[in-house]
Amino acid sequence: MRTLIAGDVATPRQNNLLHYRRMSRRDPYYLFGLDLDGSWTFEEVLAMMAERCGVNPDPAHFYGDDTIDPDLTIDALDAMAARLELAAERRERVILATGHPTGVLPIYLAVGLALRARGCEVLTPAVGWSYDVETPDGPRERHIRYVQGVAMLSSAGSLHHTHDPHPMRAMLAELATGSGNWPDLAMADHGWAGAAGQAGIDTVGFADCNDPALFAGEVEGKIAVVVPLDDNVLPHHYASLSGYLLARSGLIA
Repeated sequence: MRTLIAGDVATPRQNNLLHYRRMSRRDPYYLFGLDLDGSWTFEEVLAMMAERCGVNPDPAHFYGDDTIDPDLTIDALDAMAARLELAAERRERVILATGHPTGVLPIYLAVGLALRARGCEVLTPAVGWSYDVETPDGPRERHIRYVQGVAMLSSAGSLHHTHDPHPMRAMLAELATGSGNWPDLAMADHGWAGAAGQAGIDTVGFADCNDPALFAGEVEGKIAVVVPLDDNVLPHHYASLSGYLLARSGLIA
């Protein structure tokens, strides 16, 4: 709460409501690669986000900041920790990927290091796979880059925010070609998580209060665990959260 990861977060209420409406309209950018089965009207999305994330349930609350219930954050971290503990016990094959390299990346780096130390294989398929994305300056190429086993989108020397499911789909397509390395677990966010969950991989991840699709995927059983949090505070603020997750999973003493 002190660093605004949960509690009274800095995400504008009007942005949340806009994203809920766009997801309810099945805008692909806001579905994160998930093929949702429910009707997911705006009213249903708002009610679900109040229950799963802790946003204000009042549809007449249009402006100002919104909230993430820190108790829900901690409960979901405990569930994620239990799944990571199981992955370590089984020495599973794991994919790590983030669409928020300026925010939650340190959590992934810490988890990846701990899982490898416990004998898990962190997979790095489709290195350098590229595609074009539309930007305000026209089409620009993006490619998959790994930093200590964590997949992100890159161009030249930059790492980029993304909602796209396409890179994860490319990674899974390569793994599906008979390598015998199909992942047991994905830890991801945004479209990386949605595409993994849609492909049937056991997926745990993080989502902000303006990203309802992964929570809907959790409701429908396509995503195993979603941790509600602000996914783009200063990276060093996630240190205590990472420590809690690793301790609860038994990955560190």
